[in-house]
Amino acid sequence: MDQTTMIMALVPIFLIQLALMIFALVDLVKNPNPNGPKWMWGIVIVVINLIGPILYLVIGRKNY
Repeated sequence: MDQTTMIMALVPIFLIQLALMIFALVDLVKNPNPNGPKWMWGIVIVVINLIGPILYLVIGRKNY
C-alpha cells in the first residue's frame, strides 16, 4: 500500500473523529448538568481520541 492510498484511507476516520469531538464539545457546553464535572468531560473528549466523545455521549450525557 503506497502513502497516498493510506492517507486517503485515514481521511474519513479523521473527519469522523473531528465531527464527533465538535458535536460532543458543543453538547457539553449546552448541557446544564452532565454526569460529572464539565472540565473532566472536556478533557476526556479532547484527549482520548475517538473513544472520548463516545464515552461522553453514552455515559456523561443526561437525558434533558
